[in-house]
Amino acid sequence: ILLLFVILIGKTAGGAKRWIRLGWFNIQPSEFLKIAFVIYCAGYFTRKKELIKSISKGLLPLFFIFGLLALLLLGQPDFGSVIFLGLWVFIMLFLGGAKKNHLIFLILAGAAAIFILIKLSPYRLGRIIAFLNPWADPQGKGFQIIQSQIAYGSGSLFGVGFGESKQKLLFLPAAHTDFIFSIIAEEFGFLGSFLLIGIIVFFLYKIYRVLEKITNPFNFYAASGIWLIYVLETAMNIGVSCGIFPTKGLSLPFISYGGSAMAANFIMLGMLFNFSRNEENSILL
Repeated sequence: ILLLFVILIGKTAGGAKRWIRLGWFNIQPSEFLKIAFVIYCAGYFTRKKELIKSISKGLLPLFFIFGLLALLLLGQPDFGSVIFLGLWVFIMLFLGGAKKNHLIFLILAGAAAIFILIKLSPYRLGRIIAFLNPWADPQGKGFQIIQSQIAYGSGSLFGVGFGESKQKLLFLPAAHTDFIFSIIAEEFGFLGSFLLIGIIVFFLYKIYRVLEKITNPFNFYAASGIWLIYVLETAMNIGVSCGIFPTKGLSLPFISYGGSAMAANFIMLGMLFNFSRNEENSILL
């Protein structure tokens, strides 16, 4: 319902309509969608574990819901979130025990859908071209990734110093959200970036240790889904800033600016603490 409200009465910024204005602050429903979808899928896999190998009784109902959400997200438009959710669902199906031939079919169908959506949108096609060769349009589609690479190069080994970034002074767009890691690399250098990645990996490892001890099926699928969200968002955000992936507009968990994203991440972290507390001898941190 909130995603529908975004399309109808949402606030437009940067060519996309993704926020609902509530007085003096805005909310981004797609961030809270992650929580709702994790809970839904955890319940779905728990109830239909024996049917997940069936297309008609296991996969189709789930993909009907996913398709509905994808249409609402594309209406904003938020192609990056559709890609993210699709990848997340695929990995969760793999963990849930779906058949390999079904997963292969989903890969082919997903690749075809992505190709069609990119061809139908000059903006998305431009992003792909800029990803492959940003210097072909340095003042247009390739501007972000080029500025991000300049930030990495400026940081060198030790960085230019805390608060001394030049790229965040209106050179690198979305320096406080999508490309926050580029600014960290510029100010703290390779060593500081490596240290931050080490902290994130340790955090994800501690969550993984909780997963190993969870026996309740619903808790296991929900915790696995939350862990996977953190992993994918971290990998995609850093990958985009490095130029490994095309720009997608995903935040870096707990670091990028954004009230809705921060609130959603802490709610999911609270869920993990709850799962940990309910399992004997299981300690998150």
